Amino acid sequence: MSGGVEWALHCCVVLTSVDEPVPATKLAELHDVSPSYLAKQLQALSRAGLVRSVQGKAGGYVLTREAASITVLDVVEAVDGPGQAFTCTEIRQRGPLATPAEACTTPCPIARAMAGADAAWREALRAVSIADLVQDVGATSGPAALSRVGAWLTTSPQA
Repeated sequence: MSGGVEWALHCCVVLTSVDEPVPATKLAELHDVSPSYLAKQLQALSRAGLVRSVQGKAGGYVLTREAASITVLDVVEAVDGPGQAFTCTEIRQRGPLATPAEACTTPCPIARAMAGADAAWREALRAVSIADLVQDVGATSGPAALSRVGAWLTTSPQA
């Protein structure tokens, strides 16, 4: 999983704290990450329909729907794509003791284990919404944490 997933999730969480668009540069400053790097993650979220870009002087990014309807898996797939984490290359068909292709009628035990783990991982991420993360931020960082972030995002001058 790429580091962009972490930044994209953080952006989705903090966007719940404001009612107006937030410029990518403000989000980058808040997270102390390169604006160009963060812009790529925001573009991926936009292509996936999770955020939208608002143009103009008061422009920036906003969530496209309620935080409860955006899952962590939605963000992961927006940034890293929907493909499985493991790709079987049929290594059992290589080398001096290679199994003939015609004998490989089912996935090998390793491929099956990895597919099962991938499915479980995706189900776990599908079960957590951005709203759940927001609630956890309140529980672990204090109930005022996101309101402080929202105030900073809407009042602090851009870097």
